Amino acid sequence: MGNIHGLKLGCNDSVAVLTEDGAKGDTLCLLDGSQIELKENIPAGHKVALTQIELGETVFKYGCSIGRAIQRIYKGGWTHTHNLTSALGVEWTPQWKYCSPSLKTKIPQRSFMGYRRGKYGVGIRNELWVIPTVSCINDLLRTLIPRYSPAPWIENVRVLAHPYGCSQLGDDFEYTLRALSSLAFNPNAAGVLFVGMGCENLQISYLKERMSHHPNVAYTVLQDEADDERALFSRLDFLAENSVRTRTECPLSDLVVGVKCGGSDAFSSLTANPLVGLFTDYLSFWRGTTLATEIPEMFGAEEAITSRIEEESVFNSFVEMIHWFKNYFTSYNQPVYENPSPGNKVGGITTLEEKSLGAVEKTGSGPVTDVLWYGERATRPGVAIVFSPGNDPVSVTSLAISGAVLTLFTTGRGTPYSSVIPSIKIATNTDLYERKRRWIDFNAGNLLKGEGWDDALSRLVTMVIDVANGRSTCNERLKVGEIGLFKNGVIL
Repeated sequence: MGNIHGLKLGCNDSVAVLTEDGAKGDTLCLLDGSQIELKENIPAGHKVALTQIELGETVFKYGCSIGRAIQRIYKGGWTHTHNLTSALGVEWTPQWKYCSPSLKTKIPQRSFMGYRRGKYGVGIRNELWVIPTVSCINDLLRTLIPRYSPAPWIENVRVLAHPYGCSQLGDDFEYTLRALSSLAFNPNAAGVLFVGMGCENLQISYLKERMSHHPNVAYTVLQDEADDERALFSRLDFLAENSVRTRTECPLSDLVVGVKCGGSDAFSSLTANPLVGLFTDYLSFWRGTTLATEIPEMFGAEEAITSRIEEESVFNSFVEMIHWFKNYFTSYNQPVYENPSPGNKVGGITTLEEKSLGAVEKTGSGPVTDVLWYGERATRPGVAIVFSPGNDPVSVTSLAISGAVLTLFTTGRGTPYSSVIPSIKIATNTDLYERKRRWIDFNAGNLLKGEGWDDALSRLVTMVIDVANGRSTCNERLKVGEIGLFKNGVIL
């Protein structure tokens, strides 16, 4: 039997989180000097009861309710899915109490070298994007486009394949059209080539209507071409010739960063998510923009967002978005709180309240200035909430659709996924970082071993600037990057 360590996150919490594996009989030592004998084996990242919790009693973590006990939990006992359940209901009564957050930072502003796209923002990559209008030509484009040799100032040529574009009706068709047309304006794209087959529902003409102000776009319909390869390559040459060729110095106010978590564990809320929250505050302080999404993973933590909204119209839009997603689940006869995922639970997350309270830490503590529906672009500094479910491909793509040029992606269990924009993968624990060096860019696990928050934030800021200046992320070196589109409707 020995001493192990854990963290109590709120002064009135009834559970603590183990930072290392514990065995029955071990003594848990907390920072306040208190000690608890473990009544059973408990894995690292999981919760232990600090006091006896009776049946039906509320369990507290982060100083907030994370659910209720479904049986008596003894002091020193493992607190997880077998004895704790969500206390959330379908209804949420919004209360708007703006707290006027103030921001501070010890880290000075850093500039970066980006590609200016006029009123469409500043990119950190100079790529050509080939966007098919229909899935029938995905593999053809994947075969032909790698044969193209781009100009030296073009850093990459991507095919943004997707499974839609034909036989879609109503909202389903509109979501695909909205996503593809908005993606074309992402500042990382130096030029965009839309490729149609010819007979699909999503005709090139629909896209042309929405591209009238795009600075560098081209089109082709393959059923009308005698030589597919020549048609594609000639248009890519045109886009390259008309693209921006050099980077220029840009302030942080020109940077739009998305924040995301996936494959989370209980350390996510102890290390990586709050660290990203500090970066969000840093970026907001210097008038940059952070985009946050995963709306169903805000259920149970809504007040952490609404308390930072100053404008009534933004508050009303956020409430509408929360209700939209709850209605979305119930309209398909699905439970609103079918979360956390199996992987989250293995990592120590028990209820949606617990997951949500940890997830929203990525948004920091500064003002929430906007709410963006699917396809809408960020135009204001501060934190913007973006329409999307929590699914990784759909939500990261939604961030790119709304203008993010980079994603800070926290993970406790590991994921190689990335969308079409660079993704800095941030490990919540050192073990993951050391095991998955091909996947993971940054280790936040050092925070569990005594690294100071200011030092960790300084490291993260430096990495973000380096990536913005052109340093490749792990997903870029692996050539991992794809899009996922939101679907809601009928396919014929």
